[in-house]
Parts: sequence; structure tokens; C-alpha cells
Amino acid sequence: MSKIDRDGLSPRFWETKHMEDMNRPEWEALCDGCGKCCLNKLEDEDTGDVALTRVACRLLDDATCLCSNYRDRHQYVKECIVLTPENITDHLYWLPQTCAYRLVYQGEALFDWHPLISGDPETVHRAGVSLRGQTIPEFDVDEDDWEDHIIEEPS
Repeated sequence: MSKIDRDGLSPRFWETKHMEDMNRPEWEALCDGCGKCCLNKLEDEDTGDVALTRVACRLLDDATCLCSNYRDRHQYVKECIVLTPENITDHLYWLPQTCAYRLVYQGEALFDWHPLISGDPETVHRAGVSLRGQTIPEFDVDEDDWEDHIIEEPS
């Protein structure tokens, strides 16, 4: 995915439509392009707490914070999760706190830096919310060492 297409969408559609009524372009446009969902996470088996690591999926483009092969990602990353209105409740526990899918599901407003609000896909990066230039490709770090790369969520 070289960019998220937000052209031709109804203004503020996320405030008037239920998630399950959104068409595919609207659903995809909710993504702010921060790259946080593509980070490998560690879950504490006892508490269920999820920690973000700086270790990114092999397909994450660190410069754009988008998937470098979004359309065919499941051929390379079988475990890549396809977030849908039907399964969002199963994934809320690990979605970033700033994620538009989480915010819209919870009835909260999008942040001013979200491209649907600002009209500019760069605002997520200028706001310091994205992981641009901060990730390590997953093949560069042994999985046993991922906990050495735990980070706080930029927000």
C-alpha cells in the first residue's frame, strides 16, 4: 500500500455510519498510517497485558509506516490480522490507544492529527504518533530478544 486512498469519501462518515455499514474505502480510510498495529507485540500470559516492541512485521515500510505489500500480505505473513467490524471486539485489547478503529468503536472523536481530520497524511508523523524511522525489521532480531525492544506507545 503506497498510500491510503481518502478521496471521494463523505465528510465525517465515521460520525454518521456504524462500522458495519462502512464500505471498504471508508473502512480502509480509518487507518491513520501510524504503523503501530504492524509492530510485533508481547503478551503477558498471566495478566494479558500487551507490550509493543520496536520490532516490526517484515512487510512494514519504515519510511511510510504502511504495508509494503498490503494486497498480498497473507502470502508472506499468514498471521496478519484482517480487522473487520465483525471481529474488532476480539482485537481491542492490543489495538493502539490512538487507533481510529478503537476510537470509532468506542464512540470517541478522532485526533486532530488524523488524516481524515487534517486532510494530510503527514500529520500523524509530525504529531509524533507514528513509528516512522523507529522500527527494526523482525528478521534482524531473534524472537527471544524482542523483550529488549519494548517501547511505550507514542501518543
